[in-house]
Amino acid sequence: MLKPLVKIDIVMAELAALARISEGEPPVVTRVVFSDADLRARQYVKQLCSAARLSIREDAVGNTFVRWEGSESGLAPVATGSHIDAIPNAGAYDGTVGVLGGLEAIRSLQRAGFQPRRSIELILFTSEEPTRFGIGCLGSRMMGGVLSADRARQLRDKQERSLDDLRSSAGFAGGLESVRLGSDTYHAFIELHIEQGPLLERSGTDLGVVTHIAAPASLRVKIEGEGGHAGAMLMPDRHDALAAAAELILALESAAKSTGAIDTVATVGVCEVFPGAVNSVPSQVVLEIDVRDTDAGRRDSVLTSLKRSAAATEGSRGVCISFETVNADPPATCDPRLVEIVEASAAAAGVSSCRMVSRAYHDSLFLARLAPVTMIFIPCRAGVSHRPDEFAEPAAIERGVEVLARTLQTLSR
Repeated sequence: MLKPLVKIDIVMAELAALARISEGEPPVVTRVVFSDADLRARQYVKQLCSAARLSIREDAVGNTFVRWEGSESGLAPVATGSHIDAIPNAGAYDGTVGVLGGLEAIRSLQRAGFQPRRSIELILFTSEEPTRFGIGCLGSRMMGGVLSADRARQLRDKQERSLDDLRSSAGFAGGLESVRLGSDTYHAFIELHIEQGPLLERSGTDLGVVTHIAAPASLRVKIEGEGGHAGAMLMPDRHDALAAAAELILALESAAKSTGAIDTVATVGVCEVFPGAVNSVPSQVVLEIDVRDTDAGRRDSVLTSLKRSAAATEGSRGVCISFETVNADPPATCDPRLVEIVEASAAAAGVSSCRMVSRAYHDSLFLARLAPVTMIFIPCRAGVSHRPDEFAEPAAIERGVEVLARTLQTLSR
């Protein structure tokens, strides 16, 4: 086994340069998919890949595939990668560590003189974040066949621009049906990522090896009541949509806590109130709800409980509550053999590791439909993510890249 020659100073400089390509002022990183910043960031990454003598192709939605050709081209490649789009007011490490760290893993093996038998592919996924279209992991969903081409054509952003219009303006052409890949496309997929939680830092463990990836059910809930003047409408006569929404939010929290499992989480992240005036009784509220678990049945039991509570609230408050399911994805179980290979790679590198669950979902969730998968987590300071102060120590990134490189070396031999 050759020791990968990781140059962490280069990686950190590239992460810093990528972070400066943003729609916000530093240290804010904002890169909404198909924005000017997103396209400039893609071009920067592609330039780095070309400099490493890697071939590049892009599909119809902009998923980018960077390949180091192996000696036996007929074998399914080993893949790694992540995303570079970023929600508004985000940080420099979410997703980008998996892309630039994946590139450095390949370069480190090139420096060591390794020649892969299976090709190694680095994937830059389109729109892992749900910022533009309200649905996360757009590119990997389509690759895995979870989101059909017909459904993708219906996607619109808040300005009512379609996916077809936006991808065409960004220079991505071809039929959306071509994005879906076959189940024999990849031999394995491993994603390097910051933990986005505090457990590794708290325990002093160098990296986590993911065994299960939780999956979300996302709902849009509309509550329709009766509006009126805040002074003239008497309390016994009210059908206040926001008061009903408050009941529903607390019912969701209670349902999530009642499962008795630490992996069950539920969040109301959006609450839109109409008409939104201090002297007007709210007539309509729209909630956007996220429920996640590593167990689909347990997660769905929370949704069932929520709908029972909604029916009771309708009766007691005289409101109308409707539910729209945005997505309800099955959780993924990572491949036990891959988990063991990553653990062995960590041990060979002198890096401590532990098995853990990913409670955030990632593109790996949908690549699990195409290949065996696992993830490598590195600590991030205080578990902070999706904020400008998101940070991972260079030493932590270096360890993650070396373990990823060793894993790719084992799998590509």
